Amino acid sequence: MSESEQEFQDRVEKLCEDIFGFLFPSALRTAIRLDVPDHLAKGPRTAAELAELNGANAAYLERVLRYLATRNVFREDEAGRFHMTPEAELFRSDAQPSLRDFALVAAHEVVLGAAARLYDGVVKGKTVFEDVHGVGLFEYMSGNPEFAQSFDKGMSAFSDTENPVIAASYEFPAGATVVDVGGGRGGLLRSVLEQHEGVKGILLDRDHVVAGHMLDVPELAGRWEAVGGDFLESVPAGGDYYVIKHVLHNWSEEDGLRILDACRRAMAEGGRILVVDAVIPRDNAFHPGKTQDLMMMPIVDGQELTKEGFQALFAKAGFKLTRIIDTPSHSSIVEGITE
Repeated sequence: MSESEQEFQDRVEKLCEDIFGFLFPSALRTAIRLDVPDHLAKGPRTAAELAELNGANAAYLERVLRYLATRNVFREDEAGRFHMTPEAELFRSDAQPSLRDFALVAAHEVVLGAAARLYDGVVKGKTVFEDVHGVGLFEYMSGNPEFAQSFDKGMSAFSDTENPVIAASYEFPAGATVVDVGGGRGGLLRSVLEQHEGVKGILLDRDHVVAGHMLDVPELAGRWEAVGGDFLESVPAGGDYYVIKHVLHNWSEEDGLRILDACRRAMAEGGRILVVDAVIPRDNAFHPGKTQDLMMMPIVDGQELTKEGFQALFAKAGFKLTRIIDTPSHSSIVEGITE
């Protein structure tokens, strides 16, 4: 076989592997639900030994783990025993941080059911989650608390992997008040307060979310407040910095402007808006934000933006984009001041 023919076969096989890429999140979710990472953390085991621990079918489980090993999640030795890998460590229930809950919600049938209708969304130019489930994502979660809890934990788990480096990428001056708008359990705000002495913080999110916040630690005593509320209506007043991390991209432009307007009306004189999201580059290179943007398309009305998109959005909300700060994560900090 000539080199050109080999290259053609390699290209076909690579494309076929990508076509079947949807199997990876489902296989990973299966292994996590069967607690395979936690079991293997105690030592290598065969699929048969794992099946005895979790009640699975040994032959089927072996096929799943063998596939995951090709993605560096677990490693199979010559004796048929599976081992942990650095990637698999991130899916342990006790990992800090852990991607376990994020992987579980990303491959949940509620999410995959909408993703399978991506074509319809592209043709209609609209989110299809409501077509599949009868209501929008946030209304669906209000009626399905078990999924809502899984969703919130998954998003928090993903955020926890990048919070420290994002907090370290911006200089918050001592004496400033940082308002974390839609900040979930307060992971980012906690990192900000830990890394910037003299800064105070206010966490805002839905009542049931802030009820499980992570700010109540001795070293942060007296420097924080957790507030339940609806950021589409109002946010705590008097802050110097309003941080909106991975929130705007979940909402339509109309609702995004409502959030930004609420922040502009509430902030102290000279205050700044800090939107933490992916800023999509205009090139053909891989960027996690492009994947995230496509993942959200069938589920929520929002989207990831380019630099020009942020400039236009800020201008409509009465802000001027002053700078974009890259961080070691895929997210950037988009800073704005009032016009």
